Amino acid sequence: MSISEMLGQSAVLTLLGMCVVFAFLVILIACMNALRVFVHATRMDEVPAKAEVQAAVQPAATQTVDKNAVVAAIAAALHERG
Repeated sequence: MSISEMLGQSAVLTLLGMCVVFAFLVILIACMNALRVFVHATRMDEVPAKAEVQAAVQPAATQTVDKNAVVAAIAAALHERG
């Protein structure tokens, strides 16, 4: 195999590899656009209203925590560790 044949073969392989990468990028862009359309159609991109967020956070904020139990758990973990 001569140098010119090897250079020709390497040029063909280089072009083939670049075409594969370009095709993958086109497919990736198409999939991302399809995902954008899907998310917009299902309204997953909308931010909930402030009242809905407060209603979701409200029960967690009203829970009472026994601070003595928390301190006891931390002390027990530290005692076991060392």
